[in-house]
Order: sequence, then structure tokens, then C-alpha cells
Amino acid sequence: MSAKKTKLIVGIPKGSLQETTTKLFASAGYNLTIPSRSYYPSIDDPEIECMLIRAQEMARYVEQGVLDVGITGLDWVKETGAKVKEVADLRAPWPNYRQIRWLLCVKEGSKIKSVKDLEGKRIATEAVGMTKRYLKEHGVKADIEFSWGATEVKPPVLADAIVDVSETGSSIRANNLKILDTVVETTPRLIANKASWEDDWKRRKIERMLLMLKGAIDAAGRVGLMLNVRRADLDAILNVLPALGSPTISALANEDWVALNTVVEETVVRDLLPELVEKGATGIVEFPLSKIVG
Repeated sequence: MSAKKTKLIVGIPKGSLQETTTKLFASAGYNLTIPSRSYYPSIDDPEIECMLIRAQEMARYVEQGVLDVGITGLDWVKETGAKVKEVADLRAPWPNYRQIRWLLCVKEGSKIKSVKDLEGKRIATEAVGMTKRYLKEHGVKADIEFSWGATEVKPPVLADAIVDVSETGSSIRANNLKILDTVVETTPRLIANKASWEDDWKRRKIERMLLMLKGAIDAAGRVGLMLNVRRADLDAILNVLPALGSPTISALANEDWVALNTVVEETVVRDLLPELVEKGATGIVEFPLSKIVG
């Protein structure tokens, strides 16, 4: 009798995380295609099926077992109160994958100076659950209204204060708002259904997929460097060479020279290469990275 075929059902976040998530899977080696009129993306792994789900709903469907695993922000896990397994933090130096904050804000010039001043006031937000818990922690009772969008324009006429999400704070500043406090800090998370996580086959499949996703994230913003160095100059080179771990040093045919192979942040290369040349390095080669594993 043939073994029963098993599928891992993966939730792909629709909305702000969608484009970056697609690029993440591509960098991890998966061909993920999202048709414009379909909620069922295709992926080149016969053991995986994908569903396109709003990030706000992802945790609920993972908890229910409709999805085995999904990607959503920690904020939406907290907002729904879903009981799921948080497998990994997927923060990355890409749009919408960085750490973001839910901010308590009022209009500049408002008499509201702290959360305590919100007693009996009206607050607009998309994150009603998180805001309720935040106010409860501070012993404040206020009227919390769900905001369908454009939350940042509501103070002071439609709301006394807002709780809104921000990655850079540009929208807050553009609307002449003042930040009073951070309600929640959040990053994208890989979450799993608890029963799926206890299933040996599914857990192994999730862990293997995560290995590739994290490998792609760890390579983001980094490049590889290869260079040749005289043994006499080696200590001077190592002193200026930042590395992901220790560089690999290999002997060359000329015993007076060695080859170095290392990984560095791409942002330092412009200043690092001239310094390496000054210290005696030659044959420097910079190369892109797709994944860093282990």
C-alpha cells in the first residue's frame, strides 16, 4: 500500500506583506505565483498548498486548523488572541518586514498629554483588542471605535486620539500628530497550528521551509568578499575586516600568501575595500548572496 500523501497548507498574507513575502519565497528558492483573480497561489512544491489570506485574519485561521502555518504580524496574533505556535520572527531589512509600532497619537496642541488623560475620551483604531488591553493596563476607560481607514486624519474632530501603525512615522508627522506612547511593537512571524506542529511530517516540512526562508533573510543586505593577503599582512587585515563569524583562511600555492573568504554587511563595502587595499589585500572580489544557512 502506498503511503498517504500529505499537504502543508500555507497562508500567504494578502495586503502590505504580500509583495515582500512573494520575494522572500523566491529568494528562498520557491517559485510562488499569485494570480490576480485567485486566492490560491501556486508554488513549485507538490507537498505545499497556499492560500491568500488577509494578515488580520491569518492567526484565526491558523488556530482553527484551516491553515497549518502562515505569515502575519505579531500584532494581529495579539489582536485576535489566537492560540497558535509562534515558530519564528521573520523580521528583515525590507519594506513591511521591519519592526513597526502601533502608536498612541493626538493632534499637536492637544490638551491630552498622557494615556491617563484619555479617561472618557474617544479613540479611533483598527486594533480595538490591543487598544482595550493597553488601556486596561493603565487603568483607563475610554470609548474605542473601529476605524475603517485614514485613521491618522481623524483627530481632533472625529476622535480625541488614535492608535495607528507606523513603520517610519512619516504619516504621523505629515498629519501634525504627536506621539504619546507605543502600544505594541511588532514584526512578521511564522505561526503554526498547534496540532500541525505536533504532527511529525508537518513539523519537519515547516522546519525545512523555515530554514530556507531564514537563509534568505540572513543573506539580505550582506555580500561575500574574497581576497588575497600576504601572511605578513594578515593580522592587519583581520583587524579591519568585519565578518559574519570568522573568515575562512586558505593556503595558496605561494606559501607567503593566503586567501580569505568572508561575509560582510553591504553598507560597509564602500569604505572597507579601500582600507583593505591600503593594508595590502589584492584580488578582491565582491559577490552577491542568496542564502546564508547555519
